[in-house]
Amino acid sequence: MVSALDVEVNKLLEKVASELRKSGLEKPRFVDFVKSGAHKERPPEQDDFWYVRCAAILRYLYVHGPTGVQRLRSHFGGRKNRGRKPEHKVKAGGKIIRSALQLLEKAGFVKKDDSGKGREITPAGVSLLDRCAKEVVKK
Repeated sequence: MVSALDVEVNKLLEKVASELRKSGLEKPRFVDFVKSGAHKERPPEQDDFWYVRCAAILRYLYVHGPTGVQRLRSHFGGRKNRGRKPEHKVKAGGKIIRSALQLLEKAGFVKKDDSGKGREITPAGVSLLDRCAKEVVKK
């Protein structure tokens, strides 16, 4: 049986993003206008940035278990260009991640963890990732 760990990440994220778009997950209006973090110079230029980020969050929860917004901010952060000064690692913006988690929770792919450590993936989310991984392997 094929799992989400057995396939190439980029192909899996593209497939899951298209499935999330088909499932009716609606992206917030502000996503097209805001940067994804302090380390970015411009807002995302991809049309499906929101769905790819939601897919990446689902995969992160699949691999690493229950996680909160702060750990996801660290994961999606990057190096900030500070001109002549040395670069520093900064966290990604929390609003996009928090909104994505709330919408994924509303869709039934994510739920709040019982121990209070954040959110964890539900069986529906696991089956979505595994089904998409199986379709990626077929291609």
